[in-house]
Amino acid sequence: MKILTLAGDGIGTEIMSQAVAVLNKVNDKFELGLTLDDALIGGCAIDEHGVPLPDETLAKARDADAVLLGAVGGYKWDTIERSIRPERGLLKIRSELGLFANLRVAKLYPQLAGASSIKPEIINGLDLLIVRELTGGIYFGEPRGIETLDNGDKHGYNTMTYTTPEIKRIGKVAFEMAQTRAKASGKKAKLCSVDKANVLEVTELWKQTITEMGEADYRDVELSHMYADNACMQLIKDPKQFDVMVTGNMFGDILSDEAGMLTGSIGMLPSASLDENGKGMYEPCHGSAPDIAGQDKANPLAMILSVAMMLRYTVKHEESAVAIEQAVSDVLDDGLRTGDILDKSEEGLSLVGCQAMGEAVLAKLA
Repeated sequence: MKILTLAGDGIGTEIMSQAVAVLNKVNDKFELGLTLDDALIGGCAIDEHGVPLPDETLAKARDADAVLLGAVGGYKWDTIERSIRPERGLLKIRSELGLFANLRVAKLYPQLAGASSIKPEIINGLDLLIVRELTGGIYFGEPRGIETLDNGDKHGYNTMTYTTPEIKRIGKVAFEMAQTRAKASGKKAKLCSVDKANVLEVTELWKQTITEMGEADYRDVELSHMYADNACMQLIKDPKQFDVMVTGNMFGDILSDEAGMLTGSIGMLPSASLDENGKGMYEPCHGSAPDIAGQDKANPLAMILSVAMMLRYTVKHEESAVAIEQAVSDVLDDGLRTGDILDKSEEGLSLVGCQAMGEAVLAKLA
């Protein structure tokens, strides 16, 4: 299998180097036969080629079986023309590769309960999955833009739109993920669909379509619906009521970041973006963090855990995925912490940098 690595900008290069070291280790250990290549995306691609997603990068991504992405963007490119900013490269590669299903796991490692701002009794045992539609909705809808009205005022507008096939496609992924997780845990399959059907017609269609799917094909899954604003509140109040959540692009963006902070740091959260055939792009949920780039302060664990997700969902090698996840848990047991997950009130912890954390995970895989 061919794996393309796109380190990107900011801390992307630092966390990617640690992830590649881990991937090379398991590749050799489990004889996976993976081959790695790399390319540019985001701000570094703009500096080199004038665009955030060069044709060469897109061609390599199409040829690869999976893509590992670090992060894109930074202060340096905040003032350039919007259509060629780094984030446009990220949106384009998702769209061009048909990566419509974004999976974000919010799982609390028990060693990090003290790093969360939420009471331990509320989050202990947390393990939920947010399935976010990634290539439609308001982020891609047309028309969009900023125009000057006749009276001189500015008018900004975006279009939130979904078709029935788009909803059914992401709904199928969510229902099946709920079934898979239920089988693994021995619990009843549960799916909560998040919308704003009380004010948005597009999400009224969403709710109707998900409901019809549940009644027709997934009667074994306990389906519920929740308005997006209430879902935000419930994630803080009682996050363990959820197992799998499914929602559109914008609401999923917000909810998954909120869920990330339940775990103590968004620096612990990996994600997968899949097409209809299981090809995926895997990336940490955090951004490029330009304020700490190049200072060896980044947390590489979300990037490393993204490698584990890639091995599970695309490479289909559960043993190597579990080995990486166990190695991460082991280094946390040893008390190693990057700054974002360091609980200063807890004794016996050691503050380490990005490289040292990556090397510690690597040592556990020996």
